[in-house]
Amino acid sequence: MLYNRKKHHLENSLPKSIHSTQPPLKFIPQNFNPLILQMMRWCLPFILRFRTRPWLTAGVVKIEAENAEILAELYQQFQAGKIRFLIAFRHPEVEDPLCMLYLLSRLVPKAARQHQINLQEPIHSHFIYERGMTLWAGNWLGWLFSRVGGVPVRRGRRVDKLAIQTARDLFANGKIPIAVAPEGGTNGHSGIVSPLEPGVAQLGFWCVEDLQKSDRPETVFIVPVAIQYRYVQPPWAKINWLLSKLEADSGLTVQSISPSQIDNPGEIYHERICRLGEHLITEMEEFYRRFYHQDLPQIPNQPFITRLHRLLDTGLKIAEQYFDVPAQGNFIDRCRRLEEAGWNYIYRDDIPDINSLPPLKRGLADWIAEEADLRMQHMRIVESFVAITENYLKEEPSSDRFAETALLMYDMLTRIQNSTLPGRPRLGLRQVKITVGEPISVTERWEKSQNNRHAARQAASNLTKDLQTALENLIN
Repeated sequence: MLYNRKKHHLENSLPKSIHSTQPPLKFIPQNFNPLILQMMRWCLPFILRFRTRPWLTAGVVKIEAENAEILAELYQQFQAGKIRFLIAFRHPEVEDPLCMLYLLSRLVPKAARQHQINLQEPIHSHFIYERGMTLWAGNWLGWLFSRVGGVPVRRGRRVDKLAIQTARDLFANGKIPIAVAPEGGTNGHSGIVSPLEPGVAQLGFWCVEDLQKSDRPETVFIVPVAIQYRYVQPPWAKINWLLSKLEADSGLTVQSISPSQIDNPGEIYHERICRLGEHLITEMEEFYRRFYHQDLPQIPNQPFITRLHRLLDTGLKIAEQYFDVPAQGNFIDRCRRLEEAGWNYIYRDDIPDINSLPPLKRGLADWIAEEADLRMQHMRIVESFVAITENYLKEEPSSDRFAETALLMYDMLTRIQNSTLPGRPRLGLRQVKITVGEPISVTERWEKSQNNRHAARQAASNLTKDLQTALENLIN
């Protein structure tokens, strides 16, 4: 009964599938307001602790930082006009921006006091957020983000000129630093860093160039920051409940376990997740074979991860064929391009006034928008599983990793059953560890790459690789 009530609440709170064409997604200019920021800071502990919206799982009761004094020293040098820097933070969960706000508003000032580092308010940063967040959260989020320093970006666009120009100007000239999640989106894993997008490195090199053109002496840095979530108490009973629900919803016999086995982090949970994963892949393979006429031969003893990757590729190909988008790059790259292609069919920049369309054209536009939204669901399912690896659970069979994997499966089943945005169940209270890494000098790399254009491109690529390595080292 409890779950049914929650389910009813979610169904009446979350956005449903799109059935009509929509106005274009306009750029939301940043309009920083210190008063709004201060109000956010006051409310932050409550927001972190309690779930205020179905899409916000929250339940964070403790946040601690390692090496926060590094950021305190960087802010001191920034405020003295000696450096510019960008915070490149990991993005495993939707709560990451709240955790970063807590880091900058509470933990960095605390570290500054402990190390007798004098700082001026505000200790804050501009940040880049994905424009689509306002679609599932509501227009209020765009209003709020703009007033606490946010810059929206269309991820899939080859060049989002206005967003890039704004971020570039803020990096070089803003009164506070800027923060970016170089993974481009959440992957649901505290222990895996997704492939980084090249935008952070490019912003760094642009900032150096802009400073050089203005004869300014500041040194430019990128600071890697890792965010990891842990449950305060291992939520084995909740994981058992969630797996039982997923088994029932997917048509499997629920695998009951005895009370003595519930808190046993042994093979039983691993076996259940593998059994459920195999079943879901088999069902989806048959779905694509029968209704989308895909050639998915049944190969005996084929490794699980091979089947999963083949299935993800199939889902993306179906959407790519519809939108006429080339299948280039890794899964994340392909998801980004498909998202932008779908938005171009739904949020029509080419229609000045939707309401002025004659009924025929309006009907056709609505038809295209609805079908585009359905085709994008293939990509949304793929998004949930891009970071899955074969050995993630075997390497560390912890309750945290079992919970992450089970919740990703929940996302998939909920997307198929109900809405475009699943409301996750809360499995337990969580604590967060934020680790600040050593700053990476962009200026030094830029100076060494001025011989030719090829050297500059290689330097940007190497910077992205080194940032990836730095983030991976911070979580290991």
